Amino acid sequence: MKLGIIATKVNEEAFRRAKDYGLDFVEFTINGGNDGAELFDQLDSVKKWMKEYHLEVGSIGRWKTDEQLPDGTLNPFEVEMAKKLMDACHELDCPTYVCGCNYQDTRTLYQNYTTAIDFFSRVLEMAPAGLNVADYNCHKGNFVIAPEQWRVVLGHLPELKIKYDPAHAFDFGRDPMEELAEWGDRVVHMHLKGSLFVNGKRIDDTPCGLDQTNWKGMLGILYAKGFDGTMAFEPHGDVWTGDREAAGVRYSVKYMRDLMI
Repeated sequence: MKLGIIATKVNEEAFRRAKDYGLDFVEFTINGGNDGAELFDQLDSVKKWMKEYHLEVGSIGRWKTDEQLPDGTLNPFEVEMAKKLMDACHELDCPTYVCGCNYQDTRTLYQNYTTAIDFFSRVLEMAPAGLNVADYNCHKGNFVIAPEQWRVVLGHLPELKIKYDPAHAFDFGRDPMEELAEWGDRVVHMHLKGSLFVNGKRIDDTPCGLDQTNWKGMLGILYAKGFDGTMAFEPHGDVWTGDREAAGVRYSVKYMRDLMI
């Protein structure tokens, strides 16, 4: 297993910060509204920073977009973005590309599933050899987020993997241990942030180890499922960003390192 952190920008500071935290990689999220130029125009610089800081790019992903248009057709811009981002993965020796597919309320559930399968199939067909394509379990720009949808979409597409974040399961009252017990063999990438709820009310997204997430048990499940992938910290919440972010990340890194074999 390797530990990394999500980079807010594609620049040298992202690598310096990850190195300072004692991590193995950075992750780039090129979300909706971002045409990817900051990554595509700096691929040579990214390679240089990787070499200088002895770090990898562990994942590249795209959230918060409309892959499915209102009429059910695929957005040609997003299909092309997926191809370009996967080509960037290949050039940077990045093992995983993360994406999702949005839901259109004007269409039936069956139609949405059909389009999602079409989109993920297209991405898998375009993917360079050896690259993992992973569906993310967040609802922002995606509806294929839990076992109910995975049984349909991933059941039809055995090559499609999962980027898993236990915090999103907690947000909707689901049990991440139960989900990983069923689907852990498809997980290739994780996001790490703590979840703290009391009587169903969210308190904060805390550093790992200051929350209710059974990280020890989840790692036990992942080891049992053969997981040897990447896990990226995602500094989050109302308290553990800004001036407290560095302290929270350092706490999380130590906590997770102590659990890893």
